[in-house]
Amino acid sequence: MNLYLRYFNQETLVKTVDEALDFLSSIGEIDMTPELVNDIREYAASNVQFPKRYKTRPRVYFIIIKTEAETMQDFKEKRAVKSGPTPKERHNAPAVMRLTDERDGWYEGTLDFKRVQMVPGTGKFQYRDTHFVAVVRAISGLDCYNRIVDHLRTRVDERSQFPSVKGKNFKFRFMGLAKQ
Repeated sequence: MNLYLRYFNQETLVKTVDEALDFLSSIGEIDMTPELVNDIREYAASNVQFPKRYKTRPRVYFIIIKTEAETMQDFKEKRAVKSGPTPKERHNAPAVMRLTDERDGWYEGTLDFKRVQMVPGTGKFQYRDTHFVAVVRAISGLDCYNRIVDHLRTRVDERSQFPSVKGKNFKFRFMGLAKQ
């Protein structure tokens, strides 16, 4: 794993942490404290793939990005960008990651929402947690959610609150292909 470092218009691509520290030491505005050196070493050794930025003074930072690129040109042209997950990894991914995967067929959608209902004795309204399960024909998890919510909106009080499609209160599973 290589490291790309940038401070304003000064940038480099290095193969080791020591080379990165040498580059940063050559910039006079960056104070190389032992804490900063340790933090950079820990970042480079960790599994974190996100870029990291370090403050040098108010509103001024330098960044470090882990990359597979072998040369600066490869990095600039994004040739070393990781490819997407394999089909097996995609299947085991959280449902949120699979929301837009198109697969025409039958889906079972489970939705927990806040339904507005009238209390018979008082005539007042209150929110009640409601669990709803439906089997729908859809082309994706997102389409399944939209069909369930559209169905419910015509049958419950308009003040009812539906969860986000990406939240923990909506789950779906693909049940099988639809027959043509």
